[in-house]
Amino acid sequence: MGEPDTDVIVIGAGFSGLYALHRLRSRGFSVQVLEQADGVGGTWYWNRYPGARCDSESYYYCYSFDPELEQEWRWSERYPGQEEIRGYLEHVADRYDLRRDIALGVRVSVAAWDGTGWTVTSEDGSSRRCRWLVTAVGCLSTANVPDIPGLDDFAGEWHHTGHWPHDGVDVAGKRVGVIGTGSTGIQAIPVLAEQAGHLTVFQRTANYSIPARNAPLSEDEMAATKADYPAIRRVQQGSTNGHPFVLSDVDVLDLPADRRRELYEAAWERGGLRFRAAVKDVLTDPAVNEVTSDFLRDKIAEIVDDPATAETLTPRDHPFATKRPPIDTHYFETYNRPNVSLVDVKADPIAAITPGGVRLESGAEHPLDVLVFATGFDALTGPLLSFDIRGRDGRSLREAWRDGPHTHLGLGIAGFPDLFTITGPGSPSVLTNMPTAIEQHVDWIADLLERLRSTGETAEPTRDAEEDWAREVARAADATLLPQAASSWYLGANVPGKARVFLPYAGGYARYRRICCEEADGGYPGWTKTQRHKASSMQFG
Repeated sequence: MGEPDTDVIVIGAGFSGLYALHRLRSRGFSVQVLEQADGVGGTWYWNRYPGARCDSESYYYCYSFDPELEQEWRWSERYPGQEEIRGYLEHVADRYDLRRDIALGVRVSVAAWDGTGWTVTSEDGSSRRCRWLVTAVGCLSTANVPDIPGLDDFAGEWHHTGHWPHDGVDVAGKRVGVIGTGSTGIQAIPVLAEQAGHLTVFQRTANYSIPARNAPLSEDEMAATKADYPAIRRVQQGSTNGHPFVLSDVDVLDLPADRRRELYEAAWERGGLRFRAAVKDVLTDPAVNEVTSDFLRDKIAEIVDDPATAETLTPRDHPFATKRPPIDTHYFETYNRPNVSLVDVKADPIAAITPGGVRLESGAEHPLDVLVFATGFDALTGPLLSFDIRGRDGRSLREAWRDGPHTHLGLGIAGFPDLFTITGPGSPSVLTNMPTAIEQHVDWIADLLERLRSTGETAEPTRDAEEDWAREVARAADATLLPQAASSWYLGANVPGKARVFLPYAGGYARYRRICCEEADGGYPGWTKTQRHKASSMQFG
């Protein structure tokens, strides 16, 4: 088996991988990052579709580990676009001299535990050995292309938004179809509508959406933000979702109708994710959620000219914010354009892709030159199952997770020693501002690896800890309205055959952070340690 080539291999060079490399290297570990793309950026390298933009505001969708970095970087817009975020991550890679430890164009095929470390093999047949393996593969990086009969026979061109061609797609004057009206579709549809000759939107599930109110950031705004960064970061660390704002304590049910409307209108005009925080208990009290949902339904009816189209666009099968709540720029207004058509594929499902377009079960056919799949991702588990991870006794992660993922804190998996998963299933991940969650995870992992380095031990979660955490993840979800969105990718419902398990931890970022701190301060009671080359094991204590 031999000595490891490096202490730590990190898979992925997005927000997670870059910070893991920086943090672990600063602790004296030798680290190599393997990245399948030809550049850094992770999701912001791949997702170059029209309108791709972050739904967290730029001033906090960034790293907080270095005050100097905070002060020197200048965001141009309230909501940064894909190109600007990728530019930021390129800057980070250069500023901290990270590129010398990043191997680009390396697609991992197998990672196998051999009793003393991990052997990571890439598709070109090359292999590397490490003591500890850290996955930084992201939560939304495995494209979900639906298995629709006839796709291979389509005479036009088709693309998934998560693998958009880097030189763009010419849709000028063409008949374009978009399948999917989740967050990605809601961003892409208005931009494609401006360029296409005709745009046909195939909608299965109507979605709520809040206007982003995106705008350039002035020098005064940036200066004020930079001066306030210490306070901003403190609020993030104590918040439910890792954002620098707290949930309102306003009980909207106690307000008279005119005051209630005024409150919602003000939140609507401000726009963005803070709309969810305008009143308390939106995700826990069905009555509060219903009045909030009714306000948003009324807004759709106000914006969309055609009543039948407005009704098709109006969500009535799930409470607000139980699916990922998008923010948009003129999404609903787009359906007032004469070159845009909406097709309800819940009422009349797609039967097949034909050489000339999309055919519905009714027999209606929509001719298309370009087909766009805005159908999202195999979230949270998909990226970890996209290559073959094999733990103790050669057991594969695919086998271990056949009935759904099991982790301890979303950080480790029983039976897979010295494997650590940044923002894995069972962590707050996609329910938070991702850079906040990523930094917390990486720092926690770095602390544990320092301990393991000093003791010469391996570590993995205990089965009991995994089972206890699975119960806590289920409890936290069931304390909210989140599981009521039956078609949500939070439950894996967008991928046929995927186990229906609520994937992220819904107990809140601040609570999760406290639990992780208690785990570390208590000597890692949920983890078993084993002396290398020895079969005996014992718990940390």
